[in-house]
Amino acid sequence: MQIEVRDLWNQCLNIIKNDITEQSFATWFAPIVPLKFQNNTLTIQVPSQFFYEWLEEKHVSDLRKAIDLTIGRQGMLEYSIVIDKGDRKNPPITFNLPPTKQGQNSTDKGSNFPNPAKSPFELKNLDSLELDSYLIPKYTFDKFIEGDCNRLGRAAGMAVANKPGLTAFNPLMIYGGVGLGKTHLIQAIGNQIKDSFPDKFVLYVSTEKFTNQFVNAIRNNSIEAFTNFYLQVDVLIIDDVQFLSGKEKTQETFFNIFNHLHQSGKQIILSSDRAPRDLAGMEDRLLSRFKWGLTADLQQPDFETRIAIIQKKLQEDGIQIDFDVLEYLAHSIQTNVRELEGVIISLMAQASLTRKEIDLELAKSTLKSIVNEQEKELSVESILDVVTNHFDVDLETLRGKCRKKENVFPRQIAMYMLKELTNLPLKSIGYHFGGRDHSTVIHAVQAVSEAMEIDQNVEKTIRNLFTRFNLKGVQS
Repeated sequence: MQIEVRDLWNQCLNIIKNDITEQSFATWFAPIVPLKFQNNTLTIQVPSQFFYEWLEEKHVSDLRKAIDLTIGRQGMLEYSIVIDKGDRKNPPITFNLPPTKQGQNSTDKGSNFPNPAKSPFELKNLDSLELDSYLIPKYTFDKFIEGDCNRLGRAAGMAVANKPGLTAFNPLMIYGGVGLGKTHLIQAIGNQIKDSFPDKFVLYVSTEKFTNQFVNAIRNNSIEAFTNFYLQVDVLIIDDVQFLSGKEKTQETFFNIFNHLHQSGKQIILSSDRAPRDLAGMEDRLLSRFKWGLTADLQQPDFETRIAIIQKKLQEDGIQIDFDVLEYLAHSIQTNVRELEGVIISLMAQASLTRKEIDLELAKSTLKSIVNEQEKELSVESILDVVTNHFDVDLETLRGKCRKKENVFPRQIAMYMLKELTNLPLKSIGYHFGGRDHSTVIHAVQAVSEAMEIDQNVEKTIRNLFTRFNLKGVQS
């Protein structure tokens, strides 16, 4: 039976792997231990109550799909939660939640399944044309942190949410790189409209889903039903329109739907990973319509916004950490919000599994397993280490307030190298030198640049330092 349950759980894991990131899989599914399978009920052991609650809140649909495809729709899931890990002499102490049955929640808190009248593991037909908004309730404006990086998009989104179809922002296109909050923002708009105008039919659909529906309509000879369904919509939200590229027939149908909705005063909201002018493989007439309203970009969050995002995320989970840990996380992860949230999730998981407080040491050890080798090589620590070794000064002096010439010059060179070798903003560079402001960093960079122009020894020194990282770094 033990071999059978492990085989069954491995089948579930293979399904789940295809739907989530490697990091999420390693954090939330690899530690799970399958215990038994009896009476169509799979029992799995999770390391803590926090672990169980996170799975129920964030990954219930992944588990539901895996159970449905391996056991069948009659399948049920039982959690065994470890409340004491025990030791060599004493076994772990656990308690089991009753298996989730049809029409029954697993806890008083609710199991987050969308329809208690159905089996909790019953899948919706995602390609059906049903009057469902497909909005995720957790995406709200309250949880969307505003900063300089997204202020225009958020303000435009709020205006559209308050007066859908009645502003000049129609269509509203939100564009930006991966993980910057496009889906969150456009869903927040949809959720607020749905709450404020319950009589309006709001529909969120990915471009991939729209295309699949269109292909099914062609196969079933039901193009008219497909089109009529979309003409019912009051607020149409299309995610990732860049995937329409090269799909001529789909573009033509979308163009006709777009025209009808726009002329009828219905609101259209779009997202893309690039600006309309950079969308290749699109019909010109469709691109021109994308430009009718407002196009707003989302950029990488600045330091203050990253701090606010981390604080908000931790507060939602009832966790308080010291500000120096917040600063360390915000300075270390700068690419996008999704990566930042992934690090926070990993940090909370590590704290839960090891039963440790979230402190600077735990944050650093968690980040080590996430940052790639190139980033390690060009980390702040490695650059400062090269400078301190070359000039024979200790790190405390380099970061301190001593104004002696023999200390100021290495400090300025360290700031110059951080500016040249990393993507850190000036304010973040100043943070690593006792919290100096950006103007101090600007002065240091200018001072080193001028010294290199008039003193060959300085230029040679800089070249030698850059070669430690196999980079040229200085123009001839």
